[in-house]
Amino acid sequence: MTIVSIPAGWPVTEEQARAVQDELRERVVLDEPGPPPGTGHVTGVDVAYDDERDVVVAAAVVLDAATREVVAEATAVGRVSFPYVPGLLAFREIPTVMAALDALPRPPGLVVCDGYGLAHPRRFGLASHLGVLTGLPTIGVAKNPFTFSYEEPGARRGSASPLLAGTDEVGRALRTQDGIKPVFVSVGHRVDLGNACAHTLALTPKYRLPESTRRADSLCRQALRQATS
Repeated sequence: MTIVSIPAGWPVTEEQARAVQDELRERVVLDEPGPPPGTGHVTGVDVAYDDERDVVVAAAVVLDAATREVVAEATAVGRVSFPYVPGLLAFREIPTVMAALDALPRPPGLVVCDGYGLAHPRRFGLASHLGVLTGLPTIGVAKNPFTFSYEEPGARRGSASPLLAGTDEVGRALRTQDGIKPVFVSVGHRVDLGNACAHTLALTPKYRLPESTRRADSLCRQALRQATS
């Protein structure tokens, strides 16, 4: 497990964090399709917290995109690097997530975040932030629609509907299993929305959430128990 320090100069106020978002948002790449679904590697990242002990643990789990088998994994533990502020959660997680990615023994390929990319009030959620800082293709697959509106997609797996900020499509509500609540997919960096949804469906053969997210969630919770025991 990698031990992470808060980077020098890391934002400590909401004003500083929003200024960083404004600067980095201009670097998001939206005109690349991204890697074809089912090829190469796909990596899930997730974090777990113990706020009382000021500990955050991140996990990165690399899957073979074709078989969804785990081929590598890494964890990192650090201090919580920013207070809880809706819309600025990436600043609590990014240093430790990047350390977990850096500790992997092979390139991560596409990175799937348990959260948002463009589907964010400032159009710069964790997936976009992580993508810009690492240069990796990233998508966000979230459990809820945040503040955005959508119509229920059809009941069958693969049905989708736009996730809307006013009239702007910032993502899609995607049904990954018949009759189950949709997930909310958005572009992070260097992937288009159609491909982001196709990757999400390829990673959800049995369950609502992508296998990449499920594996990373399990690993970071296990690592947090070890780090705080």
